[in-house]
Amino acid sequence: MSRAVHLDEIAYRPDSCDLFEQLRTLPGAAFLDSSYPHSGSGRFDILCALPTARLAAPPAGASERECRQFFRSLEAFHREHFAGIQPVSHDIPFCGGVLGSIPYDCGNGLHGVRHAGDDGDSMPGAGLGAYDWCVVQDHLLRRAALVAQPGVSAALRRELLALLAREQAPAREHFSLRSPFSANFTAAQYAATFARIQAYIAAGDCYQVNLAQRFSSTYEGDPWSAYRVLREIAAAPFSAYIAQEPGDALISLSPERFISLHGQHVETCPIKGTRPRHADPVLDRAAAQALRDAAKDRAENLMIVDLLRNDLGRSCVPGSIHVDRLFELHSYATVHHLVSTISGELRNDSSFAQLLENSFPGGSITGAPKRRAMQLIAELEPHPRQSYCGSVLYISADGRLDSNIAIRTLLCRAGEIRCWAGGGIVADSRWELEYQETFDKVGRFLDALEAMGH
Repeated sequence: MSRAVHLDEIAYRPDSCDLFEQLRTLPGAAFLDSSYPHSGSGRFDILCALPTARLAAPPAGASERECRQFFRSLEAFHREHFAGIQPVSHDIPFCGGVLGSIPYDCGNGLHGVRHAGDDGDSMPGAGLGAYDWCVVQDHLLRRAALVAQPGVSAALRRELLALLAREQAPAREHFSLRSPFSANFTAAQYAATFARIQAYIAAGDCYQVNLAQRFSSTYEGDPWSAYRVLREIAAAPFSAYIAQEPGDALISLSPERFISLHGQHVETCPIKGTRPRHADPVLDRAAAQALRDAAKDRAENLMIVDLLRNDLGRSCVPGSIHVDRLFELHSYATVHHLVSTISGELRNDSSFAQLLENSFPGGSITGAPKRRAMQLIAELEPHPRQSYCGSVLYISADGRLDSNIAIRTLLCRAGEIRCWAGGGIVADSRWELEYQETFDKVGRFLDALEAMGH
């Protein structure tokens, strides 16, 4: 039996942060942020809190069986809480449903990989909740609505509407680092690890390996204040802020879509190829053109396009997979990227959970072939990736799915903050340039956080 969703239109706010200020202290508060108005390009923002149930992600080091069971559990979890919900409209991407994050380390389990540097530090920063209501802001139509599942009481809807109608200046809470960021690679260590990857590539063992370094520090204060500062720098269309324990949060400023599913239509948009932005317009245009013309970056991108065509082929109708756009230049606040788009049609005997399982983690942040690249990442990176390169995602009650690749992502937990950055290494890569690229991607984040509180 189908059940209707209830919509209450509310006052639209150009900046969804102003609305999230009202919700962010509620348990399980989450904000999927297209970064409008800073980016000028995002359409929908999703805000929610008070999940009615939670589904934990597998712990670091979980077995392949446990990780595969997680995706079975995810499908059952969604069905248990949201079976029979009617689609609302094309203008409501999420009408309540499952929302949260899955860590990269879950992908290790799926592919039978265990991280050599697992130091017993769980700090997962991941998990999913079942949300019976949400706020959706549509920046194209300049409309906003409280969207509630049939089981949400009229009294709770009235409370939420009153809360969301408040007009109050944002309280910028204190946030500061206790020390500068430190990396888990020195330049010399990075160069030595790069040389080992090059030796594997020269031996024909793999074609591309994504190598990341982790930056960490300790902090005090409210991570939401850090997010608001970083958001003004990054303006990324797949950003997210997911509150966890008091004072803890997962922060993602990702520009990259992992997988979307709308009806039976599947889409993935890998990023490969990066150049830093420049304040000088002439230098900036030259950097963008150099990226467009770079044979190495185009080859690197094409390797991942082929990998993702194969990943989607496990779940999609044979013959339905197409490369819609190849090597498109996308310019963000801090970097230029090359982005490709691959699409397909989900098989009738497949599901959103099987699609995720067959594609996780995203190939753009592993390398090729995927399993071998992941083995080398686990062997060579000093620490597990945790949330980094996993995915922040939603599965709406009506089955619509969207997800990011959790790059440009920070984990704030128990007074420690971690941030990662990586890049794909291929046969003609140079270690100095790859090392610098990691700073090009997150250096402005690190500098901004180090400046807070001073």
